[in-house]
Amino acid sequence: MNTIVLVKLAIDVGQLRIDPSTGRPLIDEAPLKISDIDRMAIEEAVRIKEKHGGKITSISVLTWGPFNKRVSEAEMPLREALAMGVDEAILITDESLLQADTKTTANAIVGAIKKLGGADLIIAGEGTIDGFSGVVGSRVSTELNIPLITYARKIELKGNILTAERDLEDYIEVVETTTPAVVTVTREINTPRLPTLLQIRMAIKKPLKKISLSEIGVEADPKIKPFIIEGVKVKRKNVIVDGKTPEELVENLIKKLVDEGIVTPRR
Repeated sequence: MNTIVLVKLAIDVGQLRIDPSTGRPLIDEAPLKISDIDRMAIEEAVRIKEKHGGKITSISVLTWGPFNKRVSEAEMPLREALAMGVDEAILITDESLLQADTKTTANAIVGAIKKLGGADLIIAGEGTIDGFSGVVGSRVSTELNIPLITYARKIELKGNILTAERDLEDYIEVVETTTPAVVTVTREINTPRLPTLLQIRMAIKKPLKKISLSEIGVEADPKIKPFIIEGVKVKRKNVIVDGKTPEELVENLIKKLVDEGIVTPRR
């Protein structure tokens, strides 16, 4: 069972700061990290390997600049993926991919998958923390002409039969298909384990390959390009609640919440 897991090197939005003079996020200063849900994708690939054997290859597309800085910075999160259980990491780097749209990103991934000779299973997170378009997995399955299962919260494999539980918020849908297939997973599918010290040391020796678009026969032709990226300005009303006693404070707070339409009074 050869598995490919798509690992997005996302901007760490938790460390993203806004330039007060321009109102724009300082993206160049924010570090890269493995997108949160992609950690679940890695863990699920590892669990499948533990049951069915095979190899796990991660594929990442570098889409954030500055180019030289990010190429160097990308090694640390990819080594983390290797420590988590990935056998080989592939990083697609090309300046034409910076801020690439989902179509271009998916085409690069498909080119790398074909160069590897395909896979039995391709796993990705349902969305990334920095873009959350949630469509790259769908585009990859379309280009490869293989089945797609989205929002999977549980996966089971028996031979080439893949069964998955899909989380559709109001209900759970159980679906079945055959491999090869693409599966996008939710946060609920598992809890990623922490690598041991030995696994971290072994990750240094695992292969991490950097390839360009020309090596996989793909040309970047983005149809959508970011024009302006701005931080959202939140204006607070700074409402002050007065009261001489705790009871009076609570009563006045509830009244203001009712006036704002935040809560509905009992009738």
